[in-house]
Formats: sequence, structure tokens, C-alpha cells
Amino acid sequence: MGLVSAVLLAGCSSPPARRTAPANSEPANPAASRPRPSGTYNTVRNDVAMVALSLLDTPYAWGGRGPATGFDCSGLVAHVLREGGGLRVQGSAADLGRMSRPIDTTNVQPGDLVFFNTLGARHSHVGVYVGDGRFVHASNPRTGVRIDAMSNRYYAQRFEGAHSLLD
Repeated sequence: MGLVSAVLLAGCSSPPARRTAPANSEPANPAASRPRPSGTYNTVRNDVAMVALSLLDTPYAWGGRGPATGFDCSGLVAHVLREGGGLRVQGSAADLGRMSRPIDTTNVQPGDLVFFNTLGARHSHVGVYVGDGRFVHASNPRTGVRIDAMSNRYYAQRFEGAHSLLD
């Protein structure tokens, strides 16, 4: 059973990315720097966030790319960006980190991507920021697609930064 669990949990793992972000773009304590509202309404960003929220409780499936089969973290992000933002992306969490641009964590907006080191590898997990300090992600086979606070101790300790493919 341990090997099966390790394989399932490794769905979002990948080798470390070589891209480095500016030193001031990723604070040591992301929970302390809560994102500020942008003050403007962005339809695409709202649509991406709404699609992500509509998928809560969808089952987790390693390599999964759709609501009928379930999602892993990168499959969820690819689906949400396609359905809500019209963007076609694919690849692992680390691949998504390489193709997106790092943004200042004090200006995270709905639809941006948030990255975590959950498996000892840079950008081994990714979610979609939906506003109010929360993100949607395909967590694991036990919980499926769920919403968590950026301030959740587990994720706050593993937060690596925010990136965007929008705008």
C-alpha cells in the first residue's frame, strides 16, 4: 500500500525547475503578506476562479485531466485555464511554473497560480488562487479537489510563490 500511496502522491512531482524569480517576489512568510484586491473587475480572472470553484469535490486521479476522470494538480490547472480563460497549457506543476511569469505575492489575483514544494522538489504542487487568501487544488486521492487558505500551516510552510499566465 505504501508504494501505491507514493505513486499517487507523486502525481504533481517533478524535477526542480531551473528558473529563478527575483528575490523580492517571494517573501519568506506568504501568510503575513495577504494579497491586496486589485480594485478592478476582470472577467477572465473571475471566470477562471469560478470554474475552479465549480470543480470542488471532484475526485483526485493521478494524471487526470477532466471532471469525468478526476484531476491531479496540474490537470486541474490546465482544465481551469482552458475552460475559464481560453488558454491551452499542459505539463507538470514544474512545467507550469516554467511557462508562467512570477508575480509579486502581494498582488496575487484570482486566476493566478500558486506553487508549493510538497515533495521536496521545486514547484511540485500547484493550485489556482480564487481570492480572499484561498486557492483551489487537487490535493490527494483522499480529499480530491478542495479549497484551502494560503495561511493553512501546511501550505504556508511550503509556499514557493505565485505566477500568472493571464494579462
